[in-house]
Amino acid sequence: MRAKLVGIGNSRGIRIPKTLLEQGQFKDEVEIELMDGCLIIRPAVCARSGWEEAFRQMHEHGDDALLDEESPTGTEWDAMEWEW
Repeated sequence: MRAKLVGIGNSRGIRIPKTLLEQGQFKDEVEIELMDGCLIIRPAVCARSGWEEAFRQMHEHGDDALLDEESPTGTEWDAMEWEW
């Protein structure tokens, strides 16, 4: 498929047909990368995508316990010198 570059201020852009947007599952943001002379456009992925499912699985397997024992009450400096 060919597309023409169009002026957008000092930049240039392309119009992406609706069918490609749907097939690529593009929403409001994309990631753009230049690799070996090719422009690669991917749907942007949320940084914490999949965490909820991973936490659910950890809980099911009993792998969600705290690793640290209770934190100490602090140092002498904390008790004597620190002021709020």
